[in-house]
Amino acid sequence: MAFTYRRILSYFFRGLLFLTPLAVTGYVIYAIFVFLDGLIPVPFPGIGIAMVLALITFIGYLASLFFTKPFFDLFERAVFKIPLVNLLYTSIKDLMAAFVGEKKKFSSPVIVQVSESLSRLGFITQEDMSIIGEPELVAVYFPHSYNVSGNVFLVPKEKIKPLKGVKSADVMKFMVSGGVSSLK
Repeated sequence: MAFTYRRILSYFFRGLLFLTPLAVTGYVIYAIFVFLDGLIPVPFPGIGIAMVLALITFIGYLASLFFTKPFFDLFERAVFKIPLVNLLYTSIKDLMAAFVGEKKKFSSPVIVQVSESLSRLGFITQEDMSIIGEPELVAVYFPHSYNVSGNVFLVPKEKIKPLKGVKSADVMKFMVSGGVSSLK
């Protein structure tokens, strides 16, 4: 009898292990879709999100045109003059640029030797710290597991070993998952 209960419990946990990530991923995608679709209220589902995506693309197009770029630059300079808004705006803009900008920042995964028997995975975000008078240091970002935060440390260049043959996205997934995901 105990064998049957253990087997049923094992099947239950296997099913839970399969369905939970699927359900949570589906729900997050659905919630994002509903939020974006609701930004522009139209009676047909999906049209709002298409309009939001088209608007974002159009604004990106306008921001890249020679004759409209000065207006966008003027708007940014005005935002930079507002004390608290400046901090928030520039932080979000720099973070977005690190992922989708022309100069992606999380593209150089490294192993950093923290002590003789301890190393951490991270991403180089600044190759040269001469701006603070420390040209021999490198800025390395260490994401936290199961979180959207992390720490930046200034590390001597000789303590850093670049990871070759590993995709940055796989290293990020490995770190954010707490080392549970495999490096491909």
